[in-house]
Amino acid sequence: MQSSVHEIRKRLLLLLVQAFAIVLVLSFSLFVIIIGYYLSSSSIPVGVVPIANMLEGYYLSHGSWEGVETAFESGRGLHAFNPILLDNDYHVIVDSRLDAASTVGSRYEPQRRDMILELEVRGEPVGYLVVTASARFGIVRGILFPVGIISTILAMFLIVAAILLARRFVNPLADVIYAARQVASGNLKTRISTKGPQDLRSLSESFNEMASSLERSDRERRGMLADIAHELRTPLSVLRGRLEGIVDGIYSENGTEVSTALEQTYLLQRLVDDLHLLTLAESRQLPFDKQNVDIGDLIERALDMFSAEAEERNVSLSFPEKEGDLSVLIDPQRFEQVLSNLIGNSLRYVPEGGRVWVTASETPEGVRIAVKDNGSGIPPEDLPFIFDRFWRKEKSRARLSGGTGLGLAIAKQLIEAQGGTIEAGNLPEGGLQVVIRLQR
Repeated sequence: MQSSVHEIRKRLLLLLVQAFAIVLVLSFSLFVIIIGYYLSSSSIPVGVVPIANMLEGYYLSHGSWEGVETAFESGRGLHAFNPILLDNDYHVIVDSRLDAASTVGSRYEPQRRDMILELEVRGEPVGYLVVTASARFGIVRGILFPVGIISTILAMFLIVAAILLARRFVNPLADVIYAARQVASGNLKTRISTKGPQDLRSLSESFNEMASSLERSDRERRGMLADIAHELRTPLSVLRGRLEGIVDGIYSENGTEVSTALEQTYLLQRLVDDLHLLTLAESRQLPFDKQNVDIGDLIERALDMFSAEAEERNVSLSFPEKEGDLSVLIDPQRFEQVLSNLIGNSLRYVPEGGRVWVTASETPEGVRIAVKDNGSGIPPEDLPFIFDRFWRKEKSRARLSGGTGLGLAIAKQLIEAQGGTIEAGNLPEGGLQVVIRLQR
């Protein structure tokens, strides 16, 4: 594991350093080209104009070029350009080039890349100042040499700084890349530490949340498959036993065992239908025929369906609280299915002689419906899971008092698919309360 992470970090670091080095070399080369072109072009180099002004001032004060050699010897910056002073007829007055022969008095023939600046006093030409191409290239070399040294030192410093800075980003990125490969290979427990700059910490946190979500989904998928297998095993075993008994002549072909086998097929059909409905609701593919209906009428209709069962078990079934405007846009058939699941669930677990009641009231956002009972309630540690698939209050999963275990899960999906919320909690005086909130 560490070696793999180390290899990723090494590759990333090398890639970043290479990219930085390329940018640095290109920047330095461009700088050299620009400086070289500027200094070697036909434009007047920086520092030549002050020399020309100084020579014009000398001529103005002396009236001629006599003795101008002393100005060349003492003038600052003159030796950097090695200029040539010419009179109006291009005869050499002063030649400051070190390698020049005695050219004073001879006529100077301008070269193609020479820079010639005319000298004027009171608007009249008094001579020319010449800076040769070789002198200008000497200036270029003189400037680029210290610039090159400084740039090299700066480049070394920047490379070290870049490596240190890159490591700050490389390590978290390498961890994310390695962790992503681990998740892709099926290791959903992989997590990475949240470190580095804020953006990389956010990336690490988002990756951990994604990995947790994938792990949870995988766990739920495996759990659902195990639950489905468990739910199918019992009715299929009963069916197989009864049918084998009939084939072997142990049971008669039209006896009670056939009725028992038929009941198991009904149970299987109900389980398959519930699973199909739950799958459609979870994937938001279940069609809804929404209408503006009065929730109070739907509650009374649902209570009327369970009145006979409640009377048989001596359970009080009522709708004592009905406040405000209870009209809301919802699919009435699906909502009745939710109410039937909740009321039937309460009747199943409330003791004989107990009570189940429903309340409905208007809220600023819509309507609040609560289905309550005075049964034993749900242990607090089980409350977060009662809307999970195949959850039952009885851990033994006995079907004498339990259904398929999908009723509450279906209710949750049907309500949330229509923009509502559903939650459960224990009443202070005992019993369970399931609260539905619907928006208008």
